[in-house]
Amino acid sequence: MEDHTPETLKSARGQRREMSLPEGLLWHHLRQRPHDVKFRNHHPIGRLVVDFYCASRRLVIEIDGIAHDMGDQPERDRRRDAWLRSEGFEIVRIPASDVLRDPAEIADSLALNCSAEPPPTRLRRATSPRGGDSGVVV
Repeated sequence: MEDHTPETLKSARGQRREMSLPEGLLWHHLRQRPHDVKFRNHHPIGRLVVDFYCASRRLVIEIDGIAHDMGDQPERDRRRDAWLRSEGFEIVRIPASDVLRDPAEIADSLALNCSAEPPPTRLRRATSPRGGDSGVVV
């Protein structure tokens, strides 16, 4: 489900204008399409807005600052990740401190991950969160 509500789209647009420092630094590198991989920033998915998204791999990238360790945020993140996985997305959470240390290295790593050759079609279906074939790998 990559559809989104009008409210979510509006929220995504606002978040693009008000990125945190780590998000802005990482976006500076990701927007240049490293290894010819396209990323989207503050992309709406359903009722959620994810920090970054690589559509070719259905990869959601979340940058976690210290606020993600406080209050009920860890539980909210777990619920959010569970829903995204149930919809067939892979999630990568990166500490903001890592991005601040070397945003170019993080961007390069993400792009290499996304540009790697995906598994054969039948294997992807058999190992997908939604299930698939009989599990036989050809």
